[in-house]
Amino acid sequence: MSWLVTGGAGYIGAHVVRAFEARGIGAVVLDDLSSGRHEFIPEGTPFVHGSILDGGAVERAIDRYDVQGVVHLAGFKYAGVSVDRPLHTYQQNVTGTATLLAAMESKGVDRIVFSSSAAVYGTPDVDLVTESTQKQPQSPYGESKLIGEWLLADQARARGLAHTSLRYFNVVGSGAAEVFDVSPHNLFPLVFDALLDGRTPRINGDDYPTPDGTCVRDYIHVADLAEAHVVAARRLDAGEPLEPVYNLGSGDGVSVGEIMRAVAAVTGIDFAPEVAPRRAGDPARIVASGDLAARDLDWRMRHTLAEMVESAWQARRAASHS
Repeated sequence: MSWLVTGGAGYIGAHVVRAFEARGIGAVVLDDLSSGRHEFIPEGTPFVHGSILDGGAVERAIDRYDVQGVVHLAGFKYAGVSVDRPLHTYQQNVTGTATLLAAMESKGVDRIVFSSSAAVYGTPDVDLVTESTQKQPQSPYGESKLIGEWLLADQARARGLAHTSLRYFNVVGSGAAEVFDVSPHNLFPLVFDALLDGRTPRINGDDYPTPDGTCVRDYIHVADLAEAHVVAARRLDAGEPLEPVYNLGSGDGVSVGEIMRAVAAVTGIDFAPEVAPRRAGDPARIVASGDLAARDLDWRMRHTLAEMVESAWQARRAASHS
């Protein structure tokens, strides 16, 4: 018996695969490698090169590897780009999820952990986001993730699907030296790439109503995130009740200025970030409560900010030297 991890060759997916295997749970990766990397998959882990849009490929993987459940991370994850490519985003994230669920139903696989996103909230006007905070997605990406949650809920009502959705915020760090964040849009890769290229990292706005004037966000370590998936899968396997959604949040948040100071300390590169104008639509603060996940998924912040930066930096430097 094994769990199918869609998008398992990606930055987050590869950590989820490692977390499953470390707990003795078999994992199978399904990935079209459009953004994932084959070298991120642990040696010996079964790999199916295919898309969630190909229901036949999903069904064959389920049969071949005796799949009992699915962790669904595959999708188009660039919120900003999704505004310019809405149809592509909906095809990958909505049609893809529906196709995956249809393949699961046809093969009798009735449990799924879904990778959702803080993007479902848009720019909330509350100090602490909870699962009941109003959903106001502001991009096709955020909308597609919310629709994905609806699809799971509808399939649960119609077919008894056991499911939960995990809403991520800012995922950083590395739990494996060979796996690092490859996104061209995330803060850590942008800062590290600038330093490695001899450029000065930049901050978008330093005049927000926050302690140091920079935006405050929820940063969580990717290895902590991966552990929450394992607990969710185990509880679904055991038939134990779970909430339909959980925020994987820190409860307090970290400012972009604090990130920059931590990067300077960890890397030993003394720099003063360039301050650029604010980006339109950036809220001063987005921080989420992780109380429900702490109650049900053993969710907690196991890594300090320095450890997040150190692990991410070491993995990124190893990649640049390979």
